[in-house]
Amino acid sequence: MAKQNELMDKAEDFADQVLRHSKHVLPHIARFCLISTFLEDGIRMWTQWHEQRDYMNVSWGCGAFLATLFVIINLVGQLAGCVMVLSRQKVPIACGILFGIIGLQTIAYSIIWDIKFLLRNLALAGGVLLLLAESKAEVKSLFAGLPSTGEDNPKQYMQLSGRILLVLMFLTLLRFEFNFIEIIQNLIGTALIICIAIGFKTKLSALVLVVWLTAVNVYFNAWWNIPDYRPMRDFLKYDFFQTMSVIGGLLLVVAFGPGGVSMDEHKKKW
Repeated sequence: MAKQNELMDKAEDFADQVLRHSKHVLPHIARFCLISTFLEDGIRMWTQWHEQRDYMNVSWGCGAFLATLFVIINLVGQLAGCVMVLSRQKVPIACGILFGIIGLQTIAYSIIWDIKFLLRNLALAGGVLLLLAESKAEVKSLFAGLPSTGEDNPKQYMQLSGRILLVLMFLTLLRFEFNFIEIIQNLIGTALIICIAIGFKTKLSALVLVVWLTAVNVYFNAWWNIPDYRPMRDFLKYDFFQTMSVIGGLLLVVAFGPGGVSMDEHKKKW
């Protein structure tokens, strides 16, 4: 037990060192990763304008006008939201636009009926929620000169909700195959997502998941190895950038911590 605690302390020290050396660039990397799926999809709406319009027209029988309007909303909304986030201008409005895009696509592409893609979209929404929380100013005390306890600070509950939604991505990675390696991976992965959800050893757990998810993403979603003419390229590309966005959300957790509603924060008061 003592050896396990020593290893955990060393791992936390390593995570703190990584954070100290990257604290000035990590938030920027996190935001760029988080908006990457919106940026890629917005560009795809431009480069595959006719294909996207025809797909919506055929799928919903909505006519060329509404199908074109859908493409325009996705194109303008996603690219404008990305620019606003990266430039740190009107971030709450940008997050509202991106939330709207997630909801629109969930319905338009019938994602609501596919549990795997629904969980991934919810995880993506969790990342945007963390981005919104990060941009939100701390609530000031109602009484001048007195510090706010932060107990009712909406930002803390946004961070909690964002963390819980974010780890839904990992439920789609669990494989229920009865072999030793898969069982170990599932146990470790489950332990890590529980730690992030409850806010225990949060930065270390999030950093480990960033490394794990990055490796899984590069290995399984290597869309650059697929020829342009194969439909699988677009599917892998979609998965790759959506996973990058979840990685961005995790990096926000690494950079800014779990927030007030977490075991890490309550341990400071004990």
